[in-house]
Amino acid sequence: MSEFVWPVRVYYEDTDFGGVVYYANYLKFMERARTEWLRALGFEQTELIAVHEIMFVVRRVAVEYLQPARFNDELRVVSTVKRFGQCRIVFAQNIVRDNLLVGGETEVACVSSLSFKPVKIPDTLLQALEIIA
Repeated sequence: MSEFVWPVRVYYEDTDFGGVVYYANYLKFMERARTEWLRALGFEQTELIAVHEIMFVVRRVAVEYLQPARFNDELRVVSTVKRFGQCRIVFAQNIVRDNLLVGGETEVACVSSLSFKPVKIPDTLLQALEIIA
């Protein structure tokens, strides 16, 4: 499947006392990349809620921290759709500088914005996923 690459620069606020990116902030970088991926496909999250009454929530995440990133580093979050179904999308998400720093897999579920129960991903988004598959 095709890759989506989103650049991120490490700010001072992203680092911990040791001067490296605080572990939870890598998850924020991954979240932002998924949002930008949706946007690049032509889907705004606010519109998904307003028009389709759906939202994507993280169901599962697995992360492996290999090397630290530091203040002012220019990173890339590389997101690839590994698989998808009627209600879920599984992403491989890697954070790289010159080499792999953090590897992860994130599963998101499509849920009703009213009940938070799983619902089918809109056909227009499923069709876009079929195109990049």
